[in-house]
Amino acid sequence: MLNDLTIATAAERLRRGELSAVDLTRAALDRIAATEPALNAFLTVTADAALTAAADADAALKRGAAAGPLTGIPIAVKDVIATRGVRTTAASKILEGFVPSYDATVTRRLRDAGAVIVGKVNCDEFAMGSSNENSAYGLTRNPWDLARVPGGSSGGSAASVAAGQALAALGTDTGGSIRLPAAYTGIVGLKPTYGRVSRFGVIAYASSLDQVGPLTRDVTDAALLLGVLAGHDPRDSTSVDRPVPDYAAAIAGGVAGARGLRIALPREYFAAGLQPDVERAVRAATDVLRDAGAALHEASLPHTEYGVACYYILAPAEASSNLARYDGIRYGLRAPSTGGLLDLYRDTREAGFGREVKRRIMLGTYVLSSGYYDAYYLKAQKVRTLIRRDFERVFADADVIVTPVAPTTAFRIGEKTADPLAMYLSDVLTIGVNLAGLPAIVVPCGLDHAGMPIGLQIVGPPFGEEAVLRAACAFEAATDWHALRPPDVAGREAPR
Repeated sequence: MLNDLTIATAAERLRRGELSAVDLTRAALDRIAATEPALNAFLTVTADAALTAAADADAALKRGAAAGPLTGIPIAVKDVIATRGVRTTAASKILEGFVPSYDATVTRRLRDAGAVIVGKVNCDEFAMGSSNENSAYGLTRNPWDLARVPGGSSGGSAASVAAGQALAALGTDTGGSIRLPAAYTGIVGLKPTYGRVSRFGVIAYASSLDQVGPLTRDVTDAALLLGVLAGHDPRDSTSVDRPVPDYAAAIAGGVAGARGLRIALPREYFAAGLQPDVERAVRAATDVLRDAGAALHEASLPHTEYGVACYYILAPAEASSNLARYDGIRYGLRAPSTGGLLDLYRDTREAGFGREVKRRIMLGTYVLSSGYYDAYYLKAQKVRTLIRRDFERVFADADVIVTPVAPTTAFRIGEKTADPLAMYLSDVLTIGVNLAGLPAIVVPCGLDHAGMPIGLQIVGPPFGEEAVLRAACAFEAATDWHALRPPDVAGREAPR
């Protein structure tokens, strides 16, 4: 089936003339139409524009023009990333109907590489959430079990790839929002080093933490897509000006890539509360890497326990500042209001923002307010420094760190919505990576007793994407977990 192809195999068949980009795109659009009643992964499908782009790709391939690495490849884009001429809502009512007049840098780089954008995918509102239940346009369901969440906030991106609606997708990761849904849906998710990929044109949630990255079916595709996205952007002051390595070369060794790799296992990430199935699968995965020639040792990240508290002070503080621009005057929704200017602000924000966004704005405003700044925000920044130094100490003796992605596999829809703290703890094993600005990849490493996917997280030092890709590729080459697919949900309706 065309929908099961990876980017690498599809690109090879397109170059050989065995497949056309229009046929590949039609297969993706047909798959979207067949599975959307069950999944609700897409907010906007750009069928006409996608078929036009695919025809252009076929014409370029036919005349032998220099094709980009993604020429003719159908890709989905998270709805917090600006797409010129295509509705971009951040899954919020306050941006309903907003159509950007420009592309985000990552969108432009996809187009320049020849990609065919098939649409914009669902997410938690303004990327705030761990389950994809906070979208103003309805939740996305996990294709492995429609009664369970796909993880958030890039749940639509992950579900679209896992269900064969697109060959890859872009997501954003602020506290684990690429890695958690990748683990919950059995695909690969890569969060690059902060500054490696431009954030220009990405609707901001927490500016010191947000990072764009790929969700794909295997590690090779993640390396290929990162090579397209990475690189300095003068329009983003946080974009780092340093050469982009050849990521494909980093994974050329396959299983042999694990030979001599020094891997640290932080004891705090294997503590009480970890679902037994998850711990067994991750321990088994480390055995695979050891058998392939890696050297494993135990390490400690002693400030891990403060990560969630630190994150839920800093991220809401930045969100409260970033979202102040949505006032009914400059962007999106303007609610009917008969009062003065302050009434217009209040009525617009009351009507436009969802419950979780309001919760984080209030929390962020509180920790930044006079009298509480030093007690909360400044202290959290100091803790963030301690967490980053923990990682620096471990990387003095290790090339990568291997951990579980989440304490559990995908949970049932509604199971944690009444308890925000329990929901926030879903990110307890991913948040530290964002606070330290590190790269990390997730690869499938098993199934739990209910048949739900389990992910393996591999973390690298700053700009150590080559090391995490090398380790991930070695594990993938030695196992078959990445080849598993969810049951076909085509033709099914979402359960009530």
